[in-house]
Amino acid sequence: MAPSLHPLLDNGITPGSPSFPGGALKCLCKSSPVEVTLTSNVLHNHACGCSKCWKPAGALFSIVGVVPKANLSVTANADKLAIADESAVIQRYACKECGTHLYGRIEKEHPFHGLDFVHAELSDEKGWQEPQFAAFVSSVIEQGFDPAQIGGVRERFRELGLETYDALSPGLMDAIATWTGKKNGKLPA
Repeated sequence: MAPSLHPLLDNGITPGSPSFPGGALKCLCKSSPVEVTLTSNVLHNHACGCSKCWKPAGALFSIVGVVPKANLSVTANADKLAIADESAVIQRYACKECGTHLYGRIEKEHPFHGLDFVHAELSDEKGWQEPQFAAFVSSVIEQGFDPAQIGGVRERFRELGLETYDALSPGLMDAIATWTGKKNGKLPA
């Protein structure tokens, strides 16, 4: 059985609209949600297996894209936002109540400075760019995913038409991630 990757991927990919103008993202709070408004569609939308990105409950991967910083504004309940990890390159602004990441911003000199990372799935509007690829696939192993099952994850992404990427060959990245998972106690030694 194929592993569950993310609710937006498990039943196939719904294409977005190239002319989609943007919309509002909201945290998961039932009352007084944080709202972030984007005045453009996302770019480079992808499945991400890193340990820093926000993932919905039960998801192995996040879905994250970018927008120019000028196209994002916090439009409701900004007082509920706090940076999730001050030491991270991407300063992820999360709701203090529900933990949902609304956007991530890079404030230092970096190739992606000027782009904000967002989760378009937090919007009720339809038309957001569909995922284009999968990144940091091996990183799910560091978080406790069984390294023997990573081939099935890559195969599922291929079935969906998404290319998978890692810094080195998949076999080498799996070995590095398995070592790291064992070292940090997420996998049996």
